[in-house]
Amino acid sequence: MAPRMAASVLSSPVVLVFLFVFPVFCFANTISFTRDELLNIRQNTPQNLLPVFDYSDVLLNIVVGGAAALIRRFQMRRRGKRAGALVKFRQCGFRMSLPGIHLANLRSLPNKTDELLLLSRTNKDFSHSAALCFTETWLNAAIPDCAIHLPGYQLFRGDRDTESMGKSRGGGTCFYINERWCTDVTVIKKMCCSDLEALFINCKPFYSLREFCLFILVSVYIPPQAHVSLALQKLADQITETEQQHPDSVLIILGDFNKANLSRELPKYRQHVTCRTRDSNILDHCYTTIKGAYHSVPRAALGLSDHCLVHLIPTYRQKLKSAKPVVKTVKRWTNETEQVLPSCFYLTDWSVFEAAATDLDELTETVTSYISFCEDLCIPTRTYLTYNNDKPWFTEKLRHLRQAKEDAYRKGDRVLYNQTRNTLNKEIRVAKRTYEKRLEDQFTSNDPSSVWKGLKTITNYRTPSPSTEATQRLAEDLKEFYCRFETPHTRSDDLFTQPLPPSATPSPPLLHFKSAKMRCARSSGRTKEERHQAQTIFNRSLELCEVPDCLKRSTIIPVPKKSKITGLNRPVALTSVVMKSFEKLVLAYLKDITGPLLDPLQSVDDAVNIGLYFILQHLDRPGTYVRILFVDFSSAFNTIIPSLLHTKLNQLSVPSSICQWITSFLTDRQQLVRLGKFTSSSRTTNTGAPQGCVLSPLLFSLYTNDCTSKDPSVKLLKFADDTTVIGLIRDGDESAYRQEVKELAVWCSHNNLELNKLKTVEMIVDFRRNPPALSSLTIMDSTVATVEKFKFLGCFISQDLKWVDSIVKKAQERLYFLRQLKKFNLPQELLRQFYSAVIESVLCTSITVWFGSATKSDIRRLQRTVRTAERIIGAPLPTLQELYTSRVRKRAQKITLDPSYPSHPLFELLPSGRRYRAPNIRTTRRMNSFFPPGNPPYEQLKCSSHCAIKKIK
Repeated sequence: MAPRMAASVLSSPVVLVFLFVFPVFCFANTISFTRDELLNIRQNTPQNLLPVFDYSDVLLNIVVGGAAALIRRFQMRRRGKRAGALVKFRQCGFRMSLPGIHLANLRSLPNKTDELLLLSRTNKDFSHSAALCFTETWLNAAIPDCAIHLPGYQLFRGDRDTESMGKSRGGGTCFYINERWCTDVTVIKKMCCSDLEALFINCKPFYSLREFCLFILVSVYIPPQAHVSLALQKLADQITETEQQHPDSVLIILGDFNKANLSRELPKYRQHVTCRTRDSNILDHCYTTIKGAYHSVPRAALGLSDHCLVHLIPTYRQKLKSAKPVVKTVKRWTNETEQVLPSCFYLTDWSVFEAAATDLDELTETVTSYISFCEDLCIPTRTYLTYNNDKPWFTEKLRHLRQAKEDAYRKGDRVLYNQTRNTLNKEIRVAKRTYEKRLEDQFTSNDPSSVWKGLKTITNYRTPSPSTEATQRLAEDLKEFYCRFETPHTRSDDLFTQPLPPSATPSPPLLHFKSAKMRCARSSGRTKEERHQAQTIFNRSLELCEVPDCLKRSTIIPVPKKSKITGLNRPVALTSVVMKSFEKLVLAYLKDITGPLLDPLQSVDDAVNIGLYFILQHLDRPGTYVRILFVDFSSAFNTIIPSLLHTKLNQLSVPSSICQWITSFLTDRQQLVRLGKFTSSSRTTNTGAPQGCVLSPLLFSLYTNDCTSKDPSVKLLKFADDTTVIGLIRDGDESAYRQEVKELAVWCSHNNLELNKLKTVEMIVDFRRNPPALSSLTIMDSTVATVEKFKFLGCFISQDLKWVDSIVKKAQERLYFLRQLKKFNLPQELLRQFYSAVIESVLCTSITVWFGSATKSDIRRLQRTVRTAERIIGAPLPTLQELYTSRVRKRAQKITLDPSYPSHPLFELLPSGRRYRAPNIRTTRRMNSFFPPGNPPYEQLKCSSHCAIKKIK
């Protein structure tokens, strides 16, 4: 009877509402009920609901207790989600971008096996590591693998070789590879000598990112008593050889390096262990070429080992997630376009534009607008989506075939899956061959634009976006900042607006527009009609001595000077392609007139060599020292005053019509600043020459041509906007040097040039035994800072006249491009040409300056880069010594045949004509410089130079 009554009560609507509303009410008021509280509720409950408590108090306890537990759970839960490298590693496990690794120096692996077994069973972070790298395992042939086996791991040993090391105890390296991460593991090489022990293994995991095909793990142990430089050289050779054999691999180099640092030999490799591994030292290292690849966390040492256990947690963010897909719209120049666009121009009556235009500005604006309209109408466009990790040869057809393969796998149709897989592999090989052929055509077309485009494609190069947050306000501020040198000056109508009469000065010959292929705009100057209209506009511009306003407009792109952006302080101007062609013609004309009147330094090597010659020659005398002032101008090109430049050009015998044309080019220029997607308003400026224009460097050289030194003990070197003052001090008399510096500051103030006081520095070269303390140099009430080393025209020079090496890193970075080209099976001849143009040019940068005084260690490091390139190309390459000898002979022969060189008098033949006259030399540092010409590199130059000089005479 009672159960039936309880069932009827529970089924009534009132009870059902009570059962559902009561827990919600408890939840809303965060009430947690106990047994006593339920009894109090029962006493106050109506009689018809008492059976519920008599027979269903257990049910109510469950409901109320569950609500209370839910309340407590929500009260304890924190907002948000835990983040960090370790949390992500625990969530993703073996599907991380890079393998998680534990690294340690064990000092006897057999004694630590039990602890390793315990960690693999109880520690989740340890068991989820893809690899365990141990050094100083102390293993030998008497210890079998079964004695040190870890369940779920594959063991790869690199035991110490008794014959190579000279002792049997100690040393040794090994890897434990987790079978849940990878089972396809092969040993590439082992090496063991008195200075180095290394083990290379190749891993192809079950899961990897598209940009990583395989991983090569390298375990390294360098003993404390090893010869560090020899060990690093051997290791670097093995690493570069492995990179050449496996260009698609990612090398992860781990181990106990003690005092060694691999980044010195291979600068592109980054060290990721930042925690202390033994006492206060970091002896265990991890190197990769990937920035931000790992985060190191120290763990407790294993057993009695004196090195802690290092957990390397992957922090690399894959390319697909680091950048969003980009939608691109490009114009495609096809064979049909080459027929349609000329036809469109051929049917155009161009005389209508000339008849309707009232001035040159209107004619230029109308013609250029019409040409742009025809190009937009005739040239088809294509819009496509690109991902950051797309392969360059992966086409739309391959994407459909891959999708068909995946669909067949999901359906379980084995026959269809095999067919689609074979078809996809066949089409991939065809696509790669087609892409190789296209690359070869690009590199053999003698077109720099195509070569650079191909390089960007095969290396997946993306232009890094500036980290500075772009805003409209910042764009407006930069517009005003770049015009801060604007000076109010009145313009004379006779000088700027009225064209000169033909009888006043002989007009220059008409300069014709050449039918050269443009790099910046694909279709500019392609047709005969376009070239003819450009030639007409340019000739009209020369006749009227003015430049059309539409060709003077520029868009300023702020570019940082350093990779780490601290300020966008280099305004690069994007100007019209047609105007750049006009500037090239005027540039050639100006060089013919002003060439003999300019500074005689014709290259960076000439400037550095002649400056170094003055210094070394002076320091050969007793009681001498040198003060070198490196002058830096604030935005040098943006400070040119057109009216002042006009006067200086007239003094250099430049025709007045060309002077007026240049003045028109530099005045009333409209410019705006584009920063990302934000664009500032337009601003008209009458000061400065735009950076990025063809004429700007020559105009600045002409602008500063009258800045010279009057005292023979002070040398003033000018190369473009780099100015260096060399004070040759003797017996402590610095009056001439300080006077010349003072006059330089006065000349700068008169010519609107502003000295950058923070970057204008001084270096003192003093080899006296007990040099006294020298007083600081002051320029305009500002003390000049003294530095120990400085980048002088691309070469780092120190106080002891040693050239700090900065070439190795740049050259090794460019080896990556060479490996990529080799991977696409380009011919050997093209690889050699690429090496000569891209890598050898870096190695030979100012080689006539620094090679003679370079140390053997630096030369070996540079030569290693050459040997690496030889292995990649598969052909012999000239050594650095051969390059130095050939460059010295070539430079010296050019100097001897050109009397305009400032160093031409230093090459003086003896009356016999067999040898050059060598001055008396007291120091080795002067003997190792480019001068005197009595050094061995000049031996083959004697006869040829003597005959050439006789012919000239």
